[in-house]
Amino acid sequence: MELSSPIQSAKKIKETPEMAKRARWAWYLYDFGNSAYAAVILLAVYSAYFKGTVVGGARGSWLWGLSIGIAMLIVTVLSPILGTIADFVAAKKRFLFVFTALSVTATSLLFFVEAGDILSGMIFFIIAEVGYRAAQVFYDALLPEISSQEDMAKVSGNGWAIGSAGGVVCLLIVLPLIILFKGALMVRVSMIITAVFYALSSIPLFLWVKEKAEPQALPAGENYLSLAYKRLSTTIKSTRQFRQFIRFIIAFLVYNDGILMILDFAAIIGAVLFGMNQQQLIILMIIVQVTSIGGAFLFGIIADRLGSKRAIVYSLVMMLVTVCSLVFIQSLVGFYLLAAVAGFALTGVQSVSRTMVGQISPEGKSGEFYGLFSVAGRTSSFIGPTVYGWVAVGAANYFHSVGQTLHVAEQSGQRAAVLSAAAFLVVGLILLFFVKDASRNKKETA
Repeated sequence: MELSSPIQSAKKIKETPEMAKRARWAWYLYDFGNSAYAAVILLAVYSAYFKGTVVGGARGSWLWGLSIGIAMLIVTVLSPILGTIADFVAAKKRFLFVFTALSVTATSLLFFVEAGDILSGMIFFIIAEVGYRAAQVFYDALLPEISSQEDMAKVSGNGWAIGSAGGVVCLLIVLPLIILFKGALMVRVSMIITAVFYALSSIPLFLWVKEKAEPQALPAGENYLSLAYKRLSTTIKSTRQFRQFIRFIIAFLVYNDGILMILDFAAIIGAVLFGMNQQQLIILMIIVQVTSIGGAFLFGIIADRLGSKRAIVYSLVMMLVTVCSLVFIQSLVGFYLLAAVAGFALTGVQSVSRTMVGQISPEGKSGEFYGLFSVAGRTSSFIGPTVYGWVAVGAANYFHSVGQTLHVAEQSGQRAAVLSAAAFLVVGLILLFFVKDASRNKKETA
């Protein structure tokens, strides 16, 4: 049975320039809100709180990596199937709403996690992370609906930059409260603030962004689950016609490991290697978010002018130099400087990678191809943090067994884990050289 593409039954919506502009800003604002989740929960506050207060010691690094890995494994299974269904029934926004609500609710529940509440701290975070990551599949899949092939890189870069600004704003709200009111209570209150910030920023997208495809009738004898598997199987087979897509996804899977390993453990690295407190960690992440705004804009321009692949290569090289330098840096000021460079580089990698998927995807299958892109990203999210946590705790135990104190051994374990992230970046960069520039060859098959 040949299944028609949703694009074939697209609504002929007469969209005015004002409507198009408003839809783009609504799409940007969603990123503004969910970047606050990334900044507070993943990067600056909850990760360090979970490792240092809820768990404590090197075991906290391992359990943090395990929690991220479990969440990413769940999303790996769900996202391609849900992406396929969303394309067929024109329900990207509905799925986006469900997973956004899930993430916002679970994020607010992190307020109840206190010292020793390891299980609930992991469960609530895993649910929040599943919602956050799964929602991104449908958010990314809306990119082709609000932009043209020609300006997709620019729109994606703008979204990433404005999203980074959202992370800065939320951190600036949280930071004074944590400084003024000492103790764990205000750290926990920041989880509620983040949830509210995320929820409010997402509202414009659900009001102003219109899906251009109409739902199709369910074929006789099919249900949505069987249909999803059938369309997904067809999509996987069709990717053989898009060899550059396969090569890019393999490269992305590997280098994205390295990026996420550093991102997910940034606050833990700062706390262990440099003794940073909660206020210093928030300031660190504000620096990262601010420089990432510039990186998103610059690498979006580079992608437009020189091609998406070249922009990713430049940003990966910059990220690799930064990560390797982290092993040798000793001063807190030096760490701040490296974080600034890393923030500038990492948005180039992530934003332009998202753009390349939109440029490679055939019309009418953006949800499915972004679902496959999500599988690669979530698989690397599962592998990378798990490997990092395992290396960090394993190396720490080894160095302690040969005579280092617990604190010094934990620092040595973090440096070993950082080197493992660098290895992923190197391999991913090498694989990327075998990919032709998708921005110039949208349907390259050779």
